[in-house]
Amino acid sequence: MNKKLWILVGLAVVLLAGWALFRPELLLVNRTVSENFPAAPRSAAAGSQTPRQLLSGQFKGYAHETEGTAAIYGMDSKRILRLTNFRTSNGPDVHVYLVAAPDAKDDATVKNAAFVDLGSLKGNIGDQNYDVPDTVDLGKYRAVTIWCRRFSVNFGTAPLAPAD
Repeated sequence: MNKKLWILVGLAVVLLAGWALFRPELLLVNRTVSENFPAAPRSAAAGSQTPRQLLSGQFKGYAHETEGTAAIYGMDSKRILRLTNFRTSNGPDVHVYLVAAPDAKDDATVKNAAFVDLGSLKGNIGDQNYDVPDTVDLGKYRAVTIWCRRFSVNFGTAPLAPAD
């Protein structure tokens, strides 16, 4: 009887650890966000904060189906990455990266290239904004990748090209 109890306790510990690591319920739960484009400060002179689209591209899914548009806008003193009509799978520890490559079609490209982490993905569905630091060279960082840090997996990438 004692041996069976230890086996059950061991199995419960393994299952709990597996759940904590993989968080399988996140694959079934969508997080939808709907952020508006950031407004110009009220103190700004009229027209001085007009957003200019600098770069844009369409997402392509790799490890997970991913779709939508990524665009970087400049507004005088700041830059914003905006994801619109965005949709991907949910998962544990998913982040938005700018990658120093023209495209990131696989996990190895992201791992081997320099990247800038813009933060955790706010939601796997919907329009959302991320601040792009002034120190980021947009001539070098030419792709937006949705990256699962826990498993080092590239969900999808949008190669960025200059706006027309």
